[in-house]
Amino acid sequence: MSNAAHGNAVDGFIERTVHKFADLLIGLRNVWSVVFVAATLFFGYSATKVQLDPGFLKLIPVQHEYMRTMMHYMKDFSGANTLLVNLRWKGEGDIYNPEFMKAMQEATDEVFFIPGINRTKVSSIFTPNTIYIEITEEGFNGEPVVPATFSATPEELERVRHNVGLSGQIGLIVANDGKSALVRADLQDYDPNAPADQQRVDYWEVQKKLEEIRNKFEKGNVEVNIIGFARLLGDVIYGLIGVFAFFGLAFAITVALLYWYTRSARMTVTAVIVALLPVLWLIGILPLIGFGIDPMSILVPFLIFSIGVSHAVQMTNAWRQEVCAGASSVEAAHASFRKLFIPGAVALLTNALGFAVIMFIDIPIVHELGITACLGVLLMIITNKMILPIILTHLKLEESSVKQSTRSDSPRMARLWGSIARCADPRYSLWVFGACLVLLGVSTVLSRGLVIGDTGRGAPELRADSRYNYDDRVINQSYNIGTDVLTVIVEAPNFEGDSCLQYPVINLVDRFELFLNGVSGVQSVTSSAGIGKLVISSFNEGNPRMRALPRSQVGLSTGSKGFDPNLGINNESCRAIQVMIFMKNHEGATIAHVISEIKRFIALNPTEGVTMRLASGNVGVMAATNEAVSAAEVRMLLAIFGALTILCLITFRSWRAVLCVIVPLTIVSIFCNALMASLGIGLKVATLPVIALGVGVGVDYGIYLFERIQHHMRDEGVSFAAAFENAMRERGSAAVFTAITMAVAVGTWTLSALKFQADMGLLLSFMFLVNMLGAICLLPAMGSWLFRVTSPRAPQPGAAPVAR
Repeated sequence: MSNAAHGNAVDGFIERTVHKFADLLIGLRNVWSVVFVAATLFFGYSATKVQLDPGFLKLIPVQHEYMRTMMHYMKDFSGANTLLVNLRWKGEGDIYNPEFMKAMQEATDEVFFIPGINRTKVSSIFTPNTIYIEITEEGFNGEPVVPATFSATPEELERVRHNVGLSGQIGLIVANDGKSALVRADLQDYDPNAPADQQRVDYWEVQKKLEEIRNKFEKGNVEVNIIGFARLLGDVIYGLIGVFAFFGLAFAITVALLYWYTRSARMTVTAVIVALLPVLWLIGILPLIGFGIDPMSILVPFLIFSIGVSHAVQMTNAWRQEVCAGASSVEAAHASFRKLFIPGAVALLTNALGFAVIMFIDIPIVHELGITACLGVLLMIITNKMILPIILTHLKLEESSVKQSTRSDSPRMARLWGSIARCADPRYSLWVFGACLVLLGVSTVLSRGLVIGDTGRGAPELRADSRYNYDDRVINQSYNIGTDVLTVIVEAPNFEGDSCLQYPVINLVDRFELFLNGVSGVQSVTSSAGIGKLVISSFNEGNPRMRALPRSQVGLSTGSKGFDPNLGINNESCRAIQVMIFMKNHEGATIAHVISEIKRFIALNPTEGVTMRLASGNVGVMAATNEAVSAAEVRMLLAIFGALTILCLITFRSWRAVLCVIVPLTIVSIFCNALMASLGIGLKVATLPVIALGVGVGVDYGIYLFERIQHHMRDEGVSFAAAFENAMRERGSAAVFTAITMAVAVGTWTLSALKFQADMGLLLSFMFLVNMLGAICLLPAMGSWLFRVTSPRAPQPGAAPVAR
């Protein structure tokens, strides 16, 4: 059997199967209606049980080697989920006054009792673990900075000022200018102080407690600044109020544009309801599979709605064309299902694939996002391809919509489609190729500036002028340590006695600290070696020449106060030593440079019995996340383009068709990278999925158009250019309309207070529009050369086109 005959046999089998399924669906539509209504009621009831489900550990690549280090030592050292509550004195003088001290003491107590706080890791000038060491005639005197009997008399205030100066905490938990002080605490995902069935920390409750602290103490001359994951999550949740407002605006715009396009209130309401159904079903499924809604994935339901509108417009448009051609509502629904089920199902599978491949990023929240979005898109195969045709059998098309359809076939629209169809003319296609090559060259150069990770300062999820980022700037400017911390763990488990008293160990830490101070991007470094040298010099009247490490255990024991586990720099017997690196910022390029330099030092300085492990701190989490994104990027793109290629090859059975569909998507992905680099948007967890989603959604246009092109070339024997023009008449208006509608709808997100939502809205709008332009311009330009007919004579109807 020839390839053409085999292809026709396969096509015939598929058409017969779809036809039988259409008979079954439409013929038993009343039975199916009862089933679908029951399912909707069930999922609607289940949706009332869905809850917000934020969590810190969901946002980190827990299987990454850096995160395994952090989790291993979380009980010994501060992790990345740190809360900083800063009280700043705005009046005259400094913090050593009764009003500020009273507020600071009460704020420390308030933080101590926040649910989920690790109470052994709370530090401020009022906690007993903040001590000072003073050399007196009797020897060393070490006591808490603020004595237990503190009563804020002028004498005691002066004593506290003196103690703070001796404690070494200036620039750490007391500001350099003496105008503010910090409460530092570690937050856990599970509260060991709660009953067994209530140990999961409610981040919304933590956020409310933090707001109560701000409202209670931010008055008069005291300003309160709060940063940390829980506070950031709170701002994101508050921002969701604005998010829903923008989603409401996007919904209204979508409805208005749908009515303008169809001139039919019935078709508009039907399309919107059917687009909302997979969202409702998805939210109803989440509690059944143990998922909630994370604020970081709140955009998924609205992406599902946008995709649902796109496919609903294609189906309703095909139904209207059939009705205007004289078919009844039932016949039109039957014909629309037969025409659109295969391309629509394939397009939805590619959408689901776009969501699925982001699970290559080994981060729990990304896995959750990928699973929920995949489910939502797959549900559309039921809602848009089965429920919608059933609803359409009961609709009657308004006269206004019939007239609108007639206007779409007017000579003016015919001239428009004819103009676009010139892209399928080999002569005009050269201009399209030339423009694409120029844009591709410029984009390739620009895309080389794309950074993996964050760009700029502060929390990238929020606007620069947000309260959180204001608080972040205030704290960073007031202290030496900054808020961006990277820690390296030096393990020395096999030495006898205290490992800090072993010169090879402490000398390695000391050389590492000295090395880091010369690395670009590092603000300051704290380690046991540095503190030990400070104590040793104190034994020698503070002589800076004596700030060095003796080579003997006896000499090193002089600085043993600096190796006290209560300082939080090392654990018992110094089996693990934490080197804290305070960064100037958390930009992706800065983190990558510092991590690279640390790895270089470790490779060049092997020490027997000692292991240096990366990493912890919030910058350690960012470094692990950036590396996970970088590792997943190539695999993700290869997976999605490879799978799209296979799906298109199965659908069209033509490598030429695959090139026509896939090449524009690839070029648009490069354009998107260039746009991100130009706008300073980094490639990270919030933006990497956009490319996959944009490709998955963008391929819809190419699949819908090429299905009609192939149909006309096979069944009518017309040239590629004529087939493309016919496809544009049938599917082009719906493709262009849905691309513009989706771009305008998600474009409203750019006004959001949440920067990650604004970035996603901008990038998705760009991808929707440019992918549509690629489908109606570059696809036909490529097809004009790949499907050139060898014979000058027009092929006979029914003859298979010969391509070269």
